[in-house]
Amino acid sequence: MPHNNYLNQTRDIKFTIKEWLDMDKLLSCEGYKDYYEADDFDGILDVNIKVCKDVMCPANKDADEIGMKFVGGNEKAVISPDSFKTVYNTIMETGLGPQFGNRQEDGRIPLAWYAPILETQTAASPAIVMMWCLTQGATTVLQFEGTKEQQDKYLPKLYSGEWGGSMCLTEPGAGSEVGNCATKAYAAKTKGMFKIKGLKCFITSGDHDCAENFIHLVLAKTEGAKPGTKGISLFIVPKFLVNDDGSLGPWNDVTTVGIEHKMGIHGSSTCTLSFGENDNCYGWLVGDAYPVDGAGKGMAQMFRFMNEERLNTGVFSLGALSAAYYAALDYTKIRVQGRKSNEPRGPQVPIIEHEDVRRMLMYQKSSMEAIRALIYQTYYYVDLSHESSDESEKKYAEDMFMINNPICKAYASDTAWLSTAEAIQCHGGYGFIEEYAPASLARDCKIYSLWEGTNFIQAQDFTGRKFTMDNGEPFKKWVAEITDFIKGRKNPEFTAEFTMLEEALAAFNSIIAMNAEWTQNNKPMKQLFATRTLHAAARLYCGKLLLDQALLASGKLNELADDHYDVPFYKGKIASARFYILNILTDIFGIERSMKSADATPIEIGEECFM
Repeated sequence: MPHNNYLNQTRDIKFTIKEWLDMDKLLSCEGYKDYYEADDFDGILDVNIKVCKDVMCPANKDADEIGMKFVGGNEKAVISPDSFKTVYNTIMETGLGPQFGNRQEDGRIPLAWYAPILETQTAASPAIVMMWCLTQGATTVLQFEGTKEQQDKYLPKLYSGEWGGSMCLTEPGAGSEVGNCATKAYAAKTKGMFKIKGLKCFITSGDHDCAENFIHLVLAKTEGAKPGTKGISLFIVPKFLVNDDGSLGPWNDVTTVGIEHKMGIHGSSTCTLSFGENDNCYGWLVGDAYPVDGAGKGMAQMFRFMNEERLNTGVFSLGALSAAYYAALDYTKIRVQGRKSNEPRGPQVPIIEHEDVRRMLMYQKSSMEAIRALIYQTYYYVDLSHESSDESEKKYAEDMFMINNPICKAYASDTAWLSTAEAIQCHGGYGFIEEYAPASLARDCKIYSLWEGTNFIQAQDFTGRKFTMDNGEPFKKWVAEITDFIKGRKNPEFTAEFTMLEEALAAFNSIIAMNAEWTQNNKPMKQLFATRTLHAAARLYCGKLLLDQALLASGKLNELADDHYDVPFYKGKIASARFYILNILTDIFGIERSMKSADATPIEIGEECFM
């Protein structure tokens, strides 16, 4: 498929949002009830799809082949292809960019509606979408953590896209080990103002020529700060200072030193930024709470950004794998090669008629729909945690979001890499050629398992904090959701699927018990199996979600005439659930058996044995 085709389908998106999720309940919340009905989603999505198809996707060729160019200097150190300006301006004019980050504005759309916007934009161009996603994350921090003065000063132009925002966390010596942060903040005479000095790297969209200024949120340590993450504070550091009237002032000694030459997403500028090379860089503490006894609030404040971006990374993964799947589906329908296995003397057929091609397509289709259900459900929980008037419901939704978030990030990004590989395989030799979409999508999507804490960090979070938060009560409720669903089964059409799900739940409960034992005995086996535990949980939860969707689809089919246009779609939903549960969920049994064997070979052998 050439780069400028855009084949994303919206039927499953609309099914998930409008038919499966309880949108009436969500839209009855105070923040939405006077503004939206479920059908309003269609118009928003359709406008976004038109922009994706007509503007974003044609520019993706430039994103991959030209990419961002580093030219240096203090003004515009990073230059984008001309087509990017059209995309950026169109996104801002149609309100499809960082404006969604404004959660205090009347008429804000549900975040569950934002997820499909971001998914389809990513499918159009995984690189270009990064130009405004980090800006939105910065607005989240400022609107909930900043002072009124800071909000008034920075948010309007961040929302409009006139200014970009970034997350400045990583340093050459402080990646996942954030507590090693070496960037320093020295108190100036003005309260809340500090001189900033340090180097940050891997800063996504840290500089480009589509925005006139950048508001960097920078982690740094003040004088006398505690060691580790406890001593970190968060600062607003503009590239160009902002005058009281909102106009731009002088350059703030923030230098873009270079951009990374990456395996993929060439159209996203990944910058190394130097703060205070001339000892003239100033930043302002986010909020008005000074560090107390060397302890700062920086990590807690930055986690607003990080948690949002972890969930967004799951959406990016979904967008990439969906684009790869639709490209593979289109290709297999038109590529004629070989004969049917049971008709060796018959005519040549499109390769979609071959058994193994269908297996690969079903793997991609069911994984895509499983991850879409997982992520949209999780965004729905985020909405309820903000908007519900019932405090117990808000708490439950927040807990479910917190548990699901590492799954959304890690499982979706791991699956994107595998699923896109299957899309390449569906293309045969043409899949290895750059003119076809899966080649660049494979290069683009690999970053998602590394961003926002590598997937092992997500697995540690899941098997650590998420298993034990609030004495383990939220996680018990998470498991109970699945248990209650299985107990409530009524449809005999899905006996095999419910039986498999029930057996998988038993296997997962066994996995939980082994993790608990290893934790109690302080055994490193827990770390060795952390990623596999997360994947087991993801498969179980996704199996439950897909079977729930299949029950709904089965009921819809019973209401339709055989020749109704929606019949193939609902049959496809049932097929996805069936394939996923009977072919992908089953990996959980291998994980359980492997854990029971307690094989510690990787951690027992000497380093020299790896040679």
